[in-house]
Amino acid sequence: MGIVEHGGIGFMQGRLSPRIAGKIQAFPAPYWREEFVLGRQHGLSMMEWTLDADGLQANPLMHAAGRQEIVTLQMAHGMAIPSCTGDCFMQAPFFKSDGGERAGRIADLDAVIDACGAIGVRWIVFPLVDNGSLTDRALEEDVYATLMNRQDRLRDLNVGIVFESDFAPEPLARYIARFPADVFGINYDIGNSAALGYDPRQELEAYGHRILNVHVKDRVRNGTTVALGRGDADFETVFALLARMRYRGNFILQTARADDDDHAGAAVRYAGMVRGWIEKHYGSGAVR
Repeated sequence: MGIVEHGGIGFMQGRLSPRIAGKIQAFPAPYWREEFVLGRQHGLSMMEWTLDADGLQANPLMHAAGRQEIVTLQMAHGMAIPSCTGDCFMQAPFFKSDGGERAGRIADLDAVIDACGAIGVRWIVFPLVDNGSLTDRALEEDVYATLMNRQDRLRDLNVGIVFESDFAPEPLARYIARFPADVFGINYDIGNSAALGYDPRQELEAYGHRILNVHVKDRVRNGTTVALGRGDADFETVFALLARMRYRGNFILQTARADDDDHAGAAVRYAGMVRGWIEKHYGSGAVR
């Protein structure tokens, strides 16, 4: 299931499992192994891994034995893991700390980069939203300097960083232009942009050429995540624009949870909706 040649439709890790502590998104510690099985059973062969600050070191991605198990499960179930959402960087941002706490968080950043490189994760989603929002120039410069100091390490490991940001179109275009395009790009979150009231035409005109990963969700303006088609996201316009600019990256379902707790069933429905938008705007042969 996905776009032929380059990208595909995947699910955010945890979206096939019961909620953790009532959260819409969290690493599904009791269920992560089962999601490889459930994904394949429901025709989903791509997953975006998740990392939380709480329990980061216990996450299987972060230690050798866990990584070996991940790779074994990937091979057994044909599950690709091209990207990883670093919610840990938003929950515990190094650029909003100092002293020993800052040093520890930067050490975590380096460990995440190494771990992703070890199992072939191509993109680390770096959320500059909510607690990770860049609210002044000093924070912008801190993130820039810290990550640019790691650009050679990222290249060596074939790992890139894609920013998810709450910046308006022009400020985000100016910010991403400072980073080398072979290592850094943008994760475009359709729902977050809708919640902020941004015009997708302005967004994609400003920085569409730097988009390397897309999160598919729907949100109401100034509000929360809702089922696809029930919020303010203009999916027809977004998919038409992405097709026009020849975007060939992945579409990751970061969608609303199911009210009836049939989370896997909801993901399958949402995948079908995304497949429909792709076929309509990319062409009938674009999805296998």
